[in-house]
Amino acid sequence: MTILTARRLGAACILLSSAAFAQDDLDAMTPDQLLPLAQQEGSVTVYSFTSRIGRVEAAFEEAYPGIDLQGFDISSTEQIARLQAEAQAGVANADVIYISDVPVVLPALLDSGIIANYVPPRVADRIPPQFQSPLLAQRLSTKVLMYNEEANPDGAPVDNLWDLTREDWRGRVVMVDPLQRGDYLDLMTEVVLRADQMAQAYQDEFGQPIELGDAANAGEKFIIDLFANDVILVGSTDDVNVAVGAKGQANPPIGFTSYSDRRDNQDEGWALQVANQVAPAPGIVFPAVLALAANPAHPAAARLAIDFLMGDETDTGGAGLAPFYVAGDYVTRSDIPPHPDAVPLDEFTAWHIDPAQTAAMRAEIGDLVLSLQ
Repeated sequence: MTILTARRLGAACILLSSAAFAQDDLDAMTPDQLLPLAQQEGSVTVYSFTSRIGRVEAAFEEAYPGIDLQGFDISSTEQIARLQAEAQAGVANADVIYISDVPVVLPALLDSGIIANYVPPRVADRIPPQFQSPLLAQRLSTKVLMYNEEANPDGAPVDNLWDLTREDWRGRVVMVDPLQRGDYLDLMTEVVLRADQMAQAYQDEFGQPIELGDAANAGEKFIIDLFANDVILVGSTDDVNVAVGAKGQANPPIGFTSYSDRRDNQDEGWALQVANQVAPAPGIVFPAVLALAANPAHPAAARLAIDFLMGDETDTGGAGLAPFYVAGDYVTRSDIPPHPDAVPLDEFTAWHIDPAQTAAMRAEIGDLVLSLQ
């Protein structure tokens, strides 16, 4: 074989499109092997439940010139509805799905074949098995009780979730409407799933066993009493953050929001802090997952984007993971140490949800919340 022929054959191999490879072949490829195929595809579309995808977009395009990452900030609830509608219409606009609300994602998107799992082989040996299946968890996120630490320098102004049902907190507890954002409905569902703990917390707080009235258990009773105490429902997590965290307040409210939003304290003028000592728990920890569209238009670039979002070989995961390596988010890679400003995960008292258990009860709790509004 002449040198010229060899070069021509090499060029022909490089020019092969990703369509020439089976899914299993693409799944096994390294980033270096995916790159020329992804550059031929030229772009990749990511639906993301967080606006931080904008920072990922810039970093990805700098790392991989010639590939245009188009990131769309779409809430998990909206993503699920959009992906189902697109599948019904026979179109697939997204290549990569970055989403929470796993109790709904599993039956609505994964089991129905709209999305597919993919674990980059480069990092597979550094991700615990429970975070690889049924979908790849990039990090653990939260919905927890937060307070204003400027106004409360000695710690949270409450030490028990039942405090939120006292007259002192009437109209001063803020959260996103659970019927509008799935992770807040997951929070309410977890309160019911932990009814035994809620009953014990009630007795610890008030010195007597709980009287359920019309409630089925102590978790439902808490939700009923919280709404009866004029909980304030808002449209977005940022609305909670401003209400609770804005500096200069003499008597600020308290609210359920994302622990990781403390990252914006300095830029936004907030003083958010997690109420980690609240009994029986300040809220929930849940996975933020990455997935492929079942038939992505840009299969090589999609896999390269997911690989990038799982972080590079540096101690903190580099540019792809930088927007998520913050206090209050817990990266699932075992070789990346937790953020030094965060409560260590083994000391964080929030409940870890079981998506299957949450899914089984979620609709019932949604009906309860609807009846209280």
